[in-house]
Formats: sequence, structure tokens, C-alpha cells
Amino acid sequence: MSINHLRLASAILAAACGLPVVAQNTQPTAIQVPTEEQLAQYPRMTGFNLSPDGKHLLAIESQGDTRTILVWETDKLSAKPQVIGSSTMRILSASFLKNDMLSVTLWQPYDARIEGTFTKTFINKLLITDLAGKEWKEPLESAEIARTDLAKRLNALSVPSIKSRMASDPDHVIVESDGNGKDRDLFRYNVRTGAAKRVLRVGEKDFDVFFDASGAPQAKSRADSDAKGFYVATEIRNAATGVWEEHFRSYVKDRDVVEIVRMGPGPHTAVLRSSVGRDMAALFEYDIEKRKVIGTLFEHKYFDARGVKVNGDADPTDAGAFDGFTYDGLHGNEVHWVNPKFEAVIKGIGKSLGIREIAQPLFDIATGKRMEVPSLDGVSVTVAGFHDGDPPTYVVRVSGLAYPTEHYLLRGQKLTLLAKERPQLDRRALGSSRFTYYPARDGLNVPAFLTLPNPELCGPGPYKAVIHPHGGPWARDHMDFDTSGWVPMLVSRCHVVLQPQYRGSADWGRTLWMAGDAEWGQKMQDDKDDGAKWLVSEKLADPKRVAMFGFSYGGYAAFAAAVRPNGLYKCAISGAGVSDIEKIWAPFYTNPFYRDRQESTVKGLSPVKQADKIKIPIMVYHGERDQIVPLIQSEMFVEQARKSGQPVDYNVLQDYDHGRAWTRETMTKQLRLISEYLAKGCGGTGL
Repeated sequence: MSINHLRLASAILAAACGLPVVAQNTQPTAIQVPTEEQLAQYPRMTGFNLSPDGKHLLAIESQGDTRTILVWETDKLSAKPQVIGSSTMRILSASFLKNDMLSVTLWQPYDARIEGTFTKTFINKLLITDLAGKEWKEPLESAEIARTDLAKRLNALSVPSIKSRMASDPDHVIVESDGNGKDRDLFRYNVRTGAAKRVLRVGEKDFDVFFDASGAPQAKSRADSDAKGFYVATEIRNAATGVWEEHFRSYVKDRDVVEIVRMGPGPHTAVLRSSVGRDMAALFEYDIEKRKVIGTLFEHKYFDARGVKVNGDADPTDAGAFDGFTYDGLHGNEVHWVNPKFEAVIKGIGKSLGIREIAQPLFDIATGKRMEVPSLDGVSVTVAGFHDGDPPTYVVRVSGLAYPTEHYLLRGQKLTLLAKERPQLDRRALGSSRFTYYPARDGLNVPAFLTLPNPELCGPGPYKAVIHPHGGPWARDHMDFDTSGWVPMLVSRCHVVLQPQYRGSADWGRTLWMAGDAEWGQKMQDDKDDGAKWLVSEKLADPKRVAMFGFSYGGYAAFAAAVRPNGLYKCAISGAGVSDIEKIWAPFYTNPFYRDRQESTVKGLSPVKQADKIKIPIMVYHGERDQIVPLIQSEMFVEQARKSGQPVDYNVLQDYDHGRAWTRETMTKQLRLISEYLAKGCGGTGL
């Protein structure tokens, strides 16, 4: 299909469905820098989801703070969709539970006094409805009766979860009740009648159960301790006796991954995900009866393997059911396809959209070995839904740090643009992004995502620069569009943005992950500083115009940047930052499981102890509803930092938790605080 054909089909569908039509102007226009308000908006349309039988398609449409679910018949996309809304709670997400039933997650603010503590937070709820949104059910609403005021309040905070959609059963799913960690039961739930039958009571020490496609419990994880310490045991149910039998035991202090991710690919086998004795987790075929690994199914030398990609209607014991294997790649949950038709679709759509293919260098951080792999340039093309009908139907998602997410439908040979999530954004203002590595001072190769301003908008470098560490720290960044708005806002205002995957980051292999142990504010911080120095050495950053901005652990890193006397940063911005690492982790250390797993890793600099001696200006902001990092963490730092003589700006955002805002107005305010501080604050002259 030609690009012109694609554009024509897109415009026709957009006009018919009320989607925004992007005018095709052949004349060059001035680059439009997005406003904070534009960046703060929900995606215009997102969450495209295909029903198992391929007959229906859904999406979530947003207008301001209002979000509705749209449902189309796949072969009648030009017809007006069914619209499903909510008058009280707000819609977070929706997906097909059955061909004609949806699961919908909603949320709202919640204030409660529980056991003497007043809590301001948000709560989520899971509801089930039909394709018209006429009848709504809350799973397990009557499974347990709340008899006291406290029980009622705890129930309000609990959320059942779908553990198995049971693809072969048109009426039932497996639902896990949420008792806030107590009396967690698993029910066979009828989505039409609301009837629930308990199928398994989860033990006090159990924390996860895996079901096969028919809804039968097959494997589970259990946390316990012995003379060596706390461990996670993987148990598999004996098919003949029904007894749970332990097959694996891994000690949490070793931080090994050992888990069953799926039954099959043959009879009496399972897919085992394991990192024992390895830097990266891999997938193995495990013989349950013989209790041994009989082969490697998939491993990636540079990324952790995750699981398998399977046609939802396939028999899990069918060796041909695996279409691919998933791994935690540059764009998140990527797929190594073994079914060639999917790879052909991805390559074809990438070519149709004019996305070039590059040779992406990758380093094995543990060994330093290097190789190049073919990759789309800064953009991922992902098969988000598929039905093998006549014609075959694919829902495809396209996204990148500098490429706002788009959704397409491929039916047979016809490719149609379903929606651009953010049609209000001029992609040219978002610069370009790439994945790279830079050397730490001790020679470690540090992975990083680099986003550069557009020279047509900002001129040639060196540019103002922002070092932007992720939260966690046992987490990582990915290369898809940054829905927080932080990266696109910064780069559109002519800042080069570096997102270092510093030591202590998870999912880059054991070597990088464990190198951060007990190095808070020390070698972990050195990695961020070395990233700033690398930007300067590459003539990408002006050495006098570098700032650090982060949120959560990234906010901690910004606090640390303010107290470390290295002269690299002109100013810092901390969002919901941790300032006292002993205080923030104290509640976790009352749990012996977490003590074994993490206590020894969270050591180093507590910025609050040196906050009265900060060396650079800082702006701090925090949400009043934050239950992850309490507001007091910022309050303590600010109180001490104001004794330093350096400028300290402090802002508390109402109805904002650990990254979520109840209104788009609050999200706009959060982005504007950052933008204006870098433009006019940062010591009074801007960055």
C-alpha cells in the first residue's frame, strides 16, 4: 500500500467515526511547540483492543477529564460506535473479557480514617459490563460481607483481579478477591449471572497462582523461610493426586528469578523462566514428571526473557501454539516472533510509514561483548491484537520517544489509521531519540536513552541539558512515547534529555542491577554525573546549562545532586523525592521478606542530613495524595534546605498522588512548574 493510499483511507475513516482528520499540507509550516496544556491531555483515543472472535474493536476516547469507551463492529468501522461512559468514577482502562463482555477499571479520589490515620488517596474498581454498557457488575461484591465500619472501608480499598480469562469458556473467568493480603480466595465467576464458586483458597504465604486456559490452577508461588533465610518456592499441582508439590526454591537474597509462566508446549511440560546462574533470565521447557529442564526455548543475550506470545484460542499444550517469545527490550515487552507472518506485518507497516531500519549496537554489560541487531529507528511497531479470520485482522501500535503513539488496523491487505493519540502535537517539535551507551568512570557501559532537540527549531548544539533518572530504583525506562509529558516538553523547549539506566536499574541483567547495592547517592549517582560529562564531551550539552530532574527515586537523585559538591548542575528539580532513606524504608524492614531481599541494598547518602548545605538552587514538588512517598519526605528536605541560603521553591499539588492527577488542570500545573522553573527559575536566570 502506498503512503497516499494510507492517508486517504485514514481521512475517510476519521471523518466517518468522528476522529480528528489531519490535513495533508504539502507546504512546509512553522514548527509548533506544544503547550503544557496540550502535553497534559489524556490521549485523544487509546487502548485499542480486539475481541477474541475479531468481530468487535474498542478504544477509550478522552475529552478533557471525561473518558468514554467506544465499541465498533470490526467490519463496520464507518458506523457510529457504541459509547459507554461513567457518571461518577472515571475510566482508566477497558478490555474484552469475552466476545460480548468487557472488564473496565475505574478510579476516583478516596478519603478515609483507618485505625486512627487519615488517608487521602485514590481507589480503583474493577467492573464488568456488556458491549452496550447497560448492565454492570462488581465481581465478588457479595462474596464476603463487610460487617464493621473498618471492614467496609477496607473493602472500598480492595480490588478483585482477573487471574484467568478462560478463553474456551464463554461464561466464566477466574477472579481473585482482594482482602488486602488476608483471606485471598480464587473464584470461578460467571460474568453473566454474577454467581461465584470458590476454587482455591490462597494460603497466607502464597502470593501468586497460575491457571491454564480452562481455569484450572496449575502452579503457584509461596514465600517462606528456613535456616538459610527467606525463599520463594514454586509449586506445581500433581495432575493425578491434586497435591501441590514443590519443584523449585530460590532465596530472596540471591535475587534469582524462578517461575512458571505457562503450561506446555507439550503434555506434562511447562515454560520455566529462570535467571539462576545467568546474567539474563531465559525461558526453558521443563518436564514436570521428570522434574528436569529438557531444553532452552528462548534466550536473549542482551535482555531478560519474559514469557510466550500465544493465540488466545490455542490449546496451551499444542507445540505450535507459541507465536513468539517476549522479552524486556528497548520498547518494553517486545516479541521475538517465531511465526513469520507477524514479523512480515511489522516490517511491512514500518516500511509503509517510512520508518527506516538501522543497525542498533548492543553491549553485554557483564562481558563487554558488542553486536549490532536490526531495529526500527527510535520507533516500535507492535502487534497489539490479532484474529486469524477471513481476512486476518491485526491491531498495530506504533510509538517512540519522539513519535507520539498511533494505532492502525490491518485487515487483509488494507492498512487504516485508527487514531493518533495526540494529534495536537507537532512531531517535528519532539526532536529525535536513540538508544546508546556511555562509559562510567570505572569502565562500566551505562545504557541510556538520548533525545535531541530538532535543529530546525533549536539551532545547532550544544544545548541546555537535563539528566532525567527514572524512579525505582529497581525499574527502568523504555523507548515508547513518554505519556507523563516530561521528555516531550523538555526537548520541545530545546533541552537535550538523557535518561541514564544507572547501576541499580532492573531488567538490564544481574550485573548492572546488583552493582547499585548500597550505592545510593554514591556510585549510582556517579553514573548520572558521568552521563552529564559525556553529553558535554560529545558537544551535545553546554557545560554551564545542565540540570537534573527526576521523580520518586529520580527525585531522590535530584536531592543528591543538590548536596553533592561537584559543580555539574546549575539547578535541580525533585518530584516526590525520597530525602531520608532510613525513614522511607523503615516500614518495609518490619517485614522479614523485605529485610532479606533489600535492606542491605538501600544504603548510602540520605540527602536530608546535608540539605542545609545544598550547593545549587532547587525546585521541589509533591502530591498531597501520595501514599508511595509520603509528603513529609519533601517537607523535611525543604525545611533544612531553606537554611542553606540557596533559592528553594516548594509546591504541593492538590489531588495528585505518585504521578496521577485527578484533573488535566493539575497535570498542566505540574508540567508548567517544571517548564517555567527551567525557563525563569534555576537561580533566577533560567537554565
